[in-house]
Amino acid sequence: MARIFVYGTLKRGQPNHFRMLDKSIGEAHLLASAITMEKFPLVIAGEYNIPFLLNLPSLGHRVHGELYRVDEQMLSFLDDFENTPTMYQRTPLTLAVEEWLGQGKDEEEMSAVGDVTEAFVYSTTTYKPEWVSLPHYKSYDSCGPHGLEYVRYRDT
Repeated sequence: MARIFVYGTLKRGQPNHFRMLDKSIGEAHLLASAITMEKFPLVIAGEYNIPFLLNLPSLGHRVHGELYRVDEQMLSFLDDFENTPTMYQRTPLTLAVEEWLGQGKDEEEMSAVGDVTEAFVYSTTTYKPEWVSLPHYKSYDSCGPHGLEYVRYRDT
């Protein structure tokens, strides 16, 4: 089992969240809402309006997202879905828990709100240089006021 922090289209209410619920591709248990301890630029880029967390610590904002525990099958699916390592790279990240949501939480995962925890995140070092100057967001919503709705570009 691994912990994954999602900040984009895989979050609840977003266009690809259904993948986190699909038991045929693996198990994913929502654990908590969380925020990155470090600042990162979260941008929306490309012709499909994809959210990217640029692996440039100290720039941007502390990013809000969701913490999941996933099995090896789901982790393998997510690596493929996120086009790892070409488009995104799975890297370790330090998070602060905002709220435990109760699903799949067990004794070893219990901690208080605000406690620090570790997870993997799909961030990128393979971005176009001009993406750094795009607006940086604290939280992603495909239908947010930015007007850059996500465009599904493939079925996997």
